[in-house]
Amino acid sequence: MPIALHLSTMTHSIDRRSFIGAGLCAAALPSLAFGRAAPAFSSTKLHDDIWLIAGAGANVVAVKSRDGVALVDGGLAANSDALLSYIASEFSSRPVNTLFNTHWHPEQTGSNARLGSAGAKIVAHENTRLWLRTQAPLPQQPEQLYGPLPVNACPNDTFYTKGSITLADKRVDYGYLLQAHTDGDMYAFFRDANVLAAGGAVSSDRWPLVDWQTGGWIGGMANGLKSLVGLTDAGTKIAPADGPVLTRAELQAQAEMYATIFGRLQKSLRQGLSPQEAVELKPTKEFKPEWGNPDPFVEMAFKSLWGHFTPDA
Repeated sequence: MPIALHLSTMTHSIDRRSFIGAGLCAAALPSLAFGRAAPAFSSTKLHDDIWLIAGAGANVVAVKSRDGVALVDGGLAANSDALLSYIASEFSSRPVNTLFNTHWHPEQTGSNARLGSAGAKIVAHENTRLWLRTQAPLPQQPEQLYGPLPVNACPNDTFYTKGSITLADKRVDYGYLLQAHTDGDMYAFFRDANVLAAGGAVSSDRWPLVDWQTGGWIGGMANGLKSLVGLTDAGTKIAPADGPVLTRAELQAQAEMYATIFGRLQKSLRQGLSPQEAVELKPTKEFKPEWGNPDPFVEMAFKSLWGHFTPDA
């Protein structure tokens, strides 16, 4: 059974991937949701030609240029037809010619098959491409696997550290957030418009997933948000994977929050506590009550430490 080697992630956590199947003839899951009503989309204007679209399963950032439309993430596969129809109606039927996958999860890659088959450029970190070419366990649902996607639905323009492209008159800088939410997270920064699409490492209305099974970890999230803060200024509009747009001050507060939680969980690990015991210490107690129950987040964040501090456990 071949194992997908994620070349830019040389940590002990790679040894925990032996459970991942790589039967490339398997069909990708079309969606995590069945029997759903047609999605209701809403859009928030971020700049003259940039919108945040909610309702596709995760936030989608749409950027109009004179030769087409670029998307940062594509929502769930079940919502792809409706999403692309909505975008066509909003942007005068201009073609979607570029798609950024901020990571491999189904909420981000559900439009890959349609757009890839139509010839779109799909930009992602190389680790994201590798996960999409195998079978990856879904966060909190490890019995369900996502992938592999067909070759034409996988990223066809990948990178390891950072890069940039020009979309007609718009430059996009993008880069890697080392082992943050997954081991393939990226951001896309529309510098001239001062709009940052931050992807799954950032959420503004719920506790995020720390997908430790595919290389994410709480230390990487804390460091990733710190790196994003360094890219921005007081006027930057920051589009998270879920929830409304953030300011730089809000992003800074999140970075500090995750750093604090990271420190508390390290202490729990060094005391020999179990994940449940770490949860019972309530390391998030003064943070974000409006985000709901933090226990699943804390458990995943604690487990994410294993590959970094107890690799032989």
